[in-house]
Amino acid sequence: MNKNNKMKMNTFMPVFLVAVAMLWAKTYITQKTQFTLGVEGTLQEFLLAINPLGSALLLLSFSLFFKGTRKYWALLIIYLGMSILLYANVVYYRFFSDFITLPTLFQTQNFGDLGGSVLTLIQPLDFLFFVDVVLLGALVISKRMEKDMRTVKKRMALPLIAAALLISFFNLSLAESDRPDLLTRGFDRAYIVKYLGMYNYALYDTVESAKASSQRVMADSDDNTEVLNYTKSNYAKPNEAYFGAAEGMNVVYLHLESFQTFLMDYELDGEEVTPFLNSMMDDPNTLYFDNFFHQTAQGKTSDAEFMLENSLFGLPKGSAFITKGQNTYQSAPAILKDQGYTSAVFHGNNGTFWNRSEIYKAFGYDHFFDIESYPNTTAADMAEYGLMDKPFFEQSAPILESLPEPFYTKFITVAHHFPYKMDQQLATIEKGTTGDASVDNYFQTARYADEAIKQFFEQLEASGLADNTMIVMYGDHYGISDNHNEAMSEVLSKDITPVENAKLQRVPLFIHVPGMEGGINHTYGGQIDLLPTVMHLLGVETQKYVHFGTDLLSEEHEELVMFRNGDYVSPGAYSIGETFYDPETGLPLEGEQELEQAETLKQHGTYELQLSDGVVNGDLLRFYTPKGFTPIDPSDYYYQSSTDINE
Repeated sequence: MNKNNKMKMNTFMPVFLVAVAMLWAKTYITQKTQFTLGVEGTLQEFLLAINPLGSALLLLSFSLFFKGTRKYWALLIIYLGMSILLYANVVYYRFFSDFITLPTLFQTQNFGDLGGSVLTLIQPLDFLFFVDVVLLGALVISKRMEKDMRTVKKRMALPLIAAALLISFFNLSLAESDRPDLLTRGFDRAYIVKYLGMYNYALYDTVESAKASSQRVMADSDDNTEVLNYTKSNYAKPNEAYFGAAEGMNVVYLHLESFQTFLMDYELDGEEVTPFLNSMMDDPNTLYFDNFFHQTAQGKTSDAEFMLENSLFGLPKGSAFITKGQNTYQSAPAILKDQGYTSAVFHGNNGTFWNRSEIYKAFGYDHFFDIESYPNTTAADMAEYGLMDKPFFEQSAPILESLPEPFYTKFITVAHHFPYKMDQQLATIEKGTTGDASVDNYFQTARYADEAIKQFFEQLEASGLADNTMIVMYGDHYGISDNHNEAMSEVLSKDITPVENAKLQRVPLFIHVPGMEGGINHTYGGQIDLLPTVMHLLGVETQKYVHFGTDLLSEEHEELVMFRNGDYVSPGAYSIGETFYDPETGLPLEGEQELEQAETLKQHGTYELQLSDGVVNGDLLRFYTPKGFTPIDPSDYYYQSSTDINE
């Protein structure tokens, strides 16, 4: 081709400015359409529009410092990296309704088990997220464009960087005017993205993660003073009618994966979805809590376990199971070890998932039976996240029966897990008909799990263990995220308002104790409250321990349930985002006294979250050993694959 016919472009800057414009537009459109950020008013709309500009301009400006053709490639690589970060957050948000944090990127041992779930979240039109990358790449490699080999002069580069910083500071100033102390008060990542944008959020998250990591190094025993003063003053003494009701009994936790309370008594086309669990609500020896909420964040299942074992909140970012596996804990297995209990976890998945094979040692679990302990498993027995619930319980029965009594055990089920797929030959109820696959499939796997739980109860009865065993069944986290609220409004025949969405965070809690008076309990509580509740039922006092939850059965229990994003629910008020709501009417609170009381609760709950984070990030329990408690040395524990516990 004649050189004269070539399109000549002898400067780098037009390509650079095109890249900035494309990334700005793509990020704004993505933030506007793919995330639910609660944008309200002209100012917030304006902030959402401009917040990608400053960060896009600043980050792409790093390419200006490369020489020759390398600056073109640097521009493309930075652009690609920012595009991947943006798209990764879109996919992550589709299930978790949350944004990726730095600690979640280090949860790599879980990635191998997530393949099917991730593929379910990818949509056909997602290739559009990278059309602009291809266009930019075509410009960079095009031979029709004459590359500018000159170094970009400082007098051109520095004003661009200065402009990027000026835009970012202007953005931050406006954001602070609309939400004061944005970067110091909030736990909610959605606010950071809404006000500052995806890329500034990533920078903020990196700084906050580094600060959290440094807390352990800087911590000392004096940091425990405030924590101990708070937990002792917050202690709720046991209810005499229930204290010791299960004393000396075995303990079995049944971890109900992805179960939400709306399933209880729910009928699909006139058929009960969970008939066995429904029957347990009427069992004379079972307490059922209908206002029990999950309080998990990015750690999901591991957060639920972390809270029930320690009465410490999970972290606002990532999973304590992953990042705090080497901490000192005073967990339920360790507390009960001093009472003569043998402890074990049963889970039909890989032991490395959520770092369980390591952190369980820090908790003081004597045994951990993972998928390697189920040698008779066939391919037909496997779900996406491990052994299906029915063969899981069936194969676990002889191991459970061989444990020395009394025992403290936990069974982690997996069949009722996103994306809720199952062999239709195993299904005993039809799918839903909303057109949303996650919601429609949800009912079939819930029914299967319900049948498996009934099977477990029958096994326990046949073994002779039922009369001396307390069974605690709890939902670990939501199964249907608020990204599916349109389908859920059809399922529930009501609009999913902010208050209704908060109520959807309720998960079942059943506590079955032979000989104990049961019934339906309307107390507000969360997973943080499970440990002191169970300990008091076993007749074990908890006042000397650092627990941020309180006994659900105590008359002194404070009915305040904090969520990791700083929202809360209570009988008198729901705090959701910037607004306090009446839980009965679903309308915003208006009375001055009511608003003042609601704000006081929020401040109290936020303080509690901060103290708990201080304990976990600072590893403060290493400086405090309660009287009579035997500290755990994780090196004393080694989990073998064999099911022979005497080996």
